[in-house]
Amino acid sequence: QVQLVESGGGLVQAGGSARLSCAASGSTFSRYVMGWFRQGPGKEREFVGAISWRVGRTYYADSVKGRFTISRDNTKNTMYLQMNILKPEDTAVYYCAADSRNSTWWGVENNYDYWGQGTQVTASS
Repeated sequence: QVQLVESGGGLVQAGGSARLSCAASGSTFSRYVMGWFRQGPGKEREFVGAISWRVGRTYYADSVKGRFTISRDNTKNTMYLQMNILKPEDTAVYYCAADSRNSTWWGVENNYDYWGQGTQVTASS
């Protein structure tokens, strides 16, 4: 059974940085696409970015491009989300997700079949 566990959230000043981790277990992830999504207060869950586990190719939402970076450590089965220049509008619960079918459209929530429990990030102004 695939399990995803996020960590690293918390309270950060606007303009600051934070790094989230997503520890994955229960499968071989080399063919997976791994993604980050977020849900802000009163908002729908939205795509943040994703990475292909095997080759490390990344794709980001326009709202975070240039500020957020996704990486993975194959030896630890862990994905990271480095968030820089945080803005109050980045405040959200952040979820990691896994797409076992390596779907074409990385930004589509329904393509992900495994989800973590989420971790809160609050960027205060």
